[in-house]
Amino acid sequence: MIPLVPEEASTFAGSVDALAWALIGLSAIGFVLVTTLLVTFSIRFRAQPRRGPTNVADANLERNPHGIALEVAWSIIPFVIFISAFAWGATLFVTMRRPPDNALQVFAVGKRWMWKTQHLEGKREINSLHVPVGQPVRVTLTSEDVIHSFFVPAFRVKQDAVPGRYTDLWFEAIRPGRYHLFCAEYCGSQHSRMIGEVVALEPAEYQSWLAGEAGAAVSMADAGRDLFTQLGCPTCHLPAAGAARGPDLVGLFGKTVHLTDGREIVVDESYVRNAILDPASQVVAGYQPIMPTYKGLVSEEGLLQLIAYIKSLQAAAGTNAASPPADRANASPEAAGGAG
Repeated sequence: MIPLVPEEASTFAGSVDALAWALIGLSAIGFVLVTTLLVTFSIRFRAQPRRGPTNVADANLERNPHGIALEVAWSIIPFVIFISAFAWGATLFVTMRRPPDNALQVFAVGKRWMWKTQHLEGKREINSLHVPVGQPVRVTLTSEDVIHSFFVPAFRVKQDAVPGRYTDLWFEAIRPGRYHLFCAEYCGSQHSRMIGEVVALEPAEYQSWLAGEAGAAVSMADAGRDLFTQLGCPTCHLPAAGAARGPDLVGLFGKTVHLTDGREIVVDESYVRNAILDPASQVVAGYQPIMPTYKGLVSEEGLLQLIAYIKSLQAAAGTNAASPPADRANASPEAAGGAG
């Protein structure tokens, strides 16, 4: 038998279904009510020989036969219903858009016609994503070519993967199993073949899988550090370089920096990506726009590895910030972070 809806395999799948069924039920009630009244009134008040009112009272009754109370009721009741549905949906939307702080971080890159996923421990997968049961998982998405859409029906999550930017979603699997992973955005002639699976494992099994399959793999942070060195980035961006020509990256991620054009921006995944590919667009105050672009030289996976490495520098950040270079003496403290 074909089930009416996919199984509920995430913490908020039941909430999504409840909202959907409530909206369907309200729509069905409205349809039946309007249709019933339409048919009843069409029969009850069908055209008959017209007779003019005999006095002013009859004339007023003919213009408003049910009084003001009914008009207020059929305005207020639908308003309350619609606002309640909106508040319910908005609350659920906000919950689904805010991953918990303890969420496990994984990355997914869409490419015609596959999903390439990567774990912080270094394990890479194609059209597959292993996750532990009972732990929130945050998936950071991007695309190498066109818009794709990461869709796991059993988890009731769907998010577009957009070229040139990062998006994310999160979920928490509630039972072990293998769940379909689709691309829900038409991406070309073989779109229908872009199918994978999310494999939910018990925590102990997941750790065994990581140890067995990813034990010899290089973590994303380590791979990012190697790429960081190969590209010559330490020359400008690490304290060991002496009078650095670029912002110190240690402890930078998550801070707010001031740019030369007066903007303030938070150093997140998108900021770091743009700083690597288009550094002249967001130069930190106190520095010169001398950083070259690495567009076309670093793959999407490489960008994610560099971001993981810069995030790992948070642990290396001491209680005292590095002393600013001489040409930044008049810059604000926040200008100690940034890129370009």
